[in-house]
Amino acid sequence: MGLPVAAGSDRDLTLPQPTAPALAVTSFFEYLVVVSLGKKRGQGTYEPQITYQFPKLANMELSQREEEEKSLKAILLFCFPEGVNWAPLTEYPSETFSFVLTEVDGSRKNGYCRRLLPHGKGARAPEAYCIISRVACFGLFSKIFDEVEKRRQISMAMIYPFMQSLREAPFPAPGNTVKIKSFIPESGTEIISLTRPLDSWLEHVDFRTLFHCLTNEEVLKVFASTVLERRIIFMAEELSTLSQVLHAVAALLYPFTWQHTFISIVPSVLIDVVMAPTPYLLGVQRSKLDDVTDQSDMLIVDLTEGAERTFITCIGDESTILPEKLQEELLQALCCRRDNSTSEELNKVVSEAFLSFFVKTVGHFSSHVKGSSGRQPGVFQKKSFCKASEHKASQHFVKRFIQTQMFDIFIQEVERRPTQEGFFHKKIAEYQESKKKEKAMRGQLPKTHHQAV
Repeated sequence: MGLPVAAGSDRDLTLPQPTAPALAVTSFFEYLVVVSLGKKRGQGTYEPQITYQFPKLANMELSQREEEEKSLKAILLFCFPEGVNWAPLTEYPSETFSFVLTEVDGSRKNGYCRRLLPHGKGARAPEAYCIISRVACFGLFSKIFDEVEKRRQISMAMIYPFMQSLREAPFPAPGNTVKIKSFIPESGTEIISLTRPLDSWLEHVDFRTLFHCLTNEEVLKVFASTVLERRIIFMAEELSTLSQVLHAVAALLYPFTWQHTFISIVPSVLIDVVMAPTPYLLGVQRSKLDDVTDQSDMLIVDLTEGAERTFITCIGDESTILPEKLQEELLQALCCRRDNSTSEELNKVVSEAFLSFFVKTVGHFSSHVKGSSGRQPGVFQKKSFCKASEHKASQHFVKRFIQTQMFDIFIQEVERRPTQEGFFHKKIAEYQESKKKEKAMRGQLPKTHHQAV
């Protein structure tokens, strides 16, 4: 197995199938590990090691055990991506972050981590909890970590019954709640409610960190570069900031999906990935700034609060990629955000703004898929599609966007299944209906004016 990278990479991490009883994809998680930093003998460095695992994958054949050990070593890199140079600490704010792992068959698993200082006295090294799951739902797992952390402060043994209850519980449908019973000494039996967001395609996303780090105008420059599948590096010291911002940027592309290398937190040993010539979205800790600034033809975004320059490196055309009129509409829509809005309210404002952009630029795609009948796939007509853009100013952008891999994959699926239905298609239908009404109203205006005269 090669070095672990992340989703969409040419060197993806391969995770073996768990040898514990198979779980349906609708289960909360596959396994939990606790990763501690152990000091190397005679050296001032630490190395991460697994000190707890649930469930224990027993009764494996030797070959399976070897593959599992390789996988767990890879996960250690993402739990402590900074490397081995740690000093004991008396204070350390806990932080939660995530990463994505890809198997040989292209399926993805999510790694959720919480790092904190274990209960105790004096200086000590932090430890990390990591949950591996096929479910992408950052908010839910953050709440699960709250419960795990609370139990860890009592005893490591208290984690087991809670995780066992969670493992047996069915993963709720969007908008639904599952209740987990768990006993804690001195507190008795607690009922923990875990509710899944109604908009399931946004359940792995919280846009607050993105808009805390960047202005609306800066977000649009990042979006423009991402839409054209460029090389983009985000820099911050906090792992949680990198993780949340990268997932938020990827979510702006809905209904399209980033198809290239995506590593929300690049481990130190994999820093050479920044030299790859292909598109990527990378999160790099700011201490590695010198390792990335000698790269050109890319966008490097500094997320540090009070940074002298947000864009350390840029190509220079980022503000002219999106059609000017639609760029203004995006800015107006983003200005509707309220400072005290909930995560759900913010997600709605932001996602609808960017979805509207795609509705207006490429929402007419279905009219240009010809020859689909029965079992025969349709054929997308690029030329007529570009010419049919609603505004001439949009044509230049559309011509560039249809060259991307994300659009190509999207349209291939449309060619195979022309009669798809989904949230994007619903928004297109609503927009087209509003345009018809608007046109009808305009047609009535001269007549109404004549009658008034």
